[in-house]
Amino acid sequence: MPTLRRRVSHEDSAAVGAGGRPVLLATLDVPYAEEAIAFAVDAAVENGQSLILLNVAEVLPTTYTVLGWGYVERDDLQDALRKPAELAQSLAVQVERLRVCSPHPVDALLEVVAERAPGVLVFGPDRAQLSRRRYRKAERAVRERAPCLVWSA
Repeated sequence: MPTLRRRVSHEDSAAVGAGGRPVLLATLDVPYAEEAIAFAVDAAVENGQSLILLNVAEVLPTTYTVLGWGYVERDDLQDALRKPAELAQSLAVQVERLRVCSPHPVDALLEVVAERAPGVLVFGPDRAQLSRRRYRKAERAVRERAPCLVWSA
């Protein structure tokens, strides 16, 4: 019985990698941990994928939030959040920065993960900037509910 055999070429494997899944680096309105930045940028460079930087901020449901005034941007935080973007862009990685404001930040983070379908989620808030309880609770929820690989510092 004759069968059709197809050779796999280098062009075929390059086309598969080009449409792959991005690397998502997430934090909870604090700077990223240094080891999380290094891991996320290395993963994006080595796999030839884009990098999504996600900052999820908790905002309380008030009248000001509905009007769009619920989040106050801090310059020092924005400078720290820009650091991995500049590093990745210097290594020719496509970068997208997102900020999501929600009364339920971990749920909002997981919604973005479901929408963007990353290959790996790097949960990388600086642990010194968060309470131990808040970090453990968020990390546990992300590990249990994320539909992709999860790396945390």
